[in-house]
Amino acid sequence: MEWQQILGFYQVVRLGSFTRAAEATFRTQSALSQQIKALEEEWGCPLLERIGKKKLRLTVAGEKLFQFSQAILAQYEHLQEEINAIKGQQIGHLRLAAPFTTLYHLFRWVIKEYAAQFPQVRLTILDRSQHEVIELVKAGEIDFGVALESMVPRDLKARRWQPVEMFLMVPKGHPLTRVKRVTMKQLAAYPLILPPHQTGFEGWLTMEDHLRKAGVDYHVILESANVELSSLYVELGLGISFATMIQDLPGPRSRNLDFIPLRHYFKPDHIAVVMRKDRSLAAYKSAFLEMLFGAVGVEWTERKR
Repeated sequence: MEWQQILGFYQVVRLGSFTRAAEATFRTQSALSQQIKALEEEWGCPLLERIGKKKLRLTVAGEKLFQFSQAILAQYEHLQEEINAIKGQQIGHLRLAAPFTTLYHLFRWVIKEYAAQFPQVRLTILDRSQHEVIELVKAGEIDFGVALESMVPRDLKARRWQPVEMFLMVPKGHPLTRVKRVTMKQLAAYPLILPPHQTGFEGWLTMEDHLRKAGVDYHVILESANVELSSLYVELGLGISFATMIQDLPGPRSRNLDFIPLRHYFKPDHIAVVMRKDRSLAAYKSAFLEMLFGAVGVEWTERKR
């Protein structure tokens, strides 16, 4: 088994396509196919199964080899980082992902400072939903991501960053701003702007549960997973929406909106930095976290459910 075969197999599985894997490894599809065939002949069993014309599925043996390739490639990257550190070089690749609002309002100044201090570090920054962030962390595709602590599964570790709470967003002067304690029946009287159900966002699932328990009918006029977009349409008077926000975060607060706390329905949460338990961070990656948190000593925690 050769190094290029391991790398080629890993990319085919990761990208789910011989075409995309060929582009990633700067090889032809034919060359990749020959590599996979050689691996199957060496191990004496199939590693991949084709489902239709475009989909690939790992066999049991293929799954074992993929896990091995993931581990060996991670070790190789770690070895590169250690040797660079011995040589006094901060060279490497930092990969992270976060939702749009976090990247737009909270990350940009840290990114700017980090890029200036570590010009030899290659940055990959992905705008992804919280659910996608967690999946990328699990798959080892990024070094760490940002998501609500309540969404982090037990097999990952999290480091609290910013406290947040759930607010109801309404146009300025909306009748609900005069209500001391908004109920589900009261808010269901207005068109709602909610995240798509398939996002799996825990806040929306809790909201749906509260609405169902209240036994009220409600109308979703717009599905939006982006709080910036939702706030724009709330301001236009299309409906009312919800946002999990840091108390002093700009953005939606700069619009002609009112924000009503919903503490009686939703527990406070935290934005957290998420990473795999088996992932070690080189000095240049830890430096980014130190910039982000502004202080050293905040402990990683494990989710308990």
